[in-house]
Amino acid sequence: MYKLLHTRVRVSDLERSIKWYCDNLGFRVKSRTSRSPAGNQIAHLELEGNDHTIELTWSEDYDLNVPDDLMHFAIGVPNLMAFCEELEGKGIEIWPENWREVFPRGKKMAFITDPDNYEIELLELK
Repeated sequence: MYKLLHTRVRVSDLERSIKWYCDNLGFRVKSRTSRSPAGNQIAHLELEGNDHTIELTWSEDYDLNVPDDLMHFAIGVPNLMAFCEELEGKGIEIWPENWREVFPRGKKMAFITDPDNYEIELLELK
């Protein structure tokens, strides 16, 4: 059996990204290295109860430019309305703009954007 272990996400500021993911989405730093064999600084972030990690990677010689709609990953939360309101209280923009009106009528999902312009889909767990 194969197992998905981690996903690399290039970032422009490792400390800022670690703080953003931990403070806003509940991640914690699982491991960290200041110099990989390729010369990158790496931090693996995990969510409690998950084996898969996000590998935040930064290197001085990499010019990051994340175009719109390049990729996204999804995070499931038990109460999406409450979670989105908490994020808004922290100054994070939730989209689409009409997420409050859409939630009662359809699938409960919303998006946020991290500091480097990566999209994160938020889904309500049933």
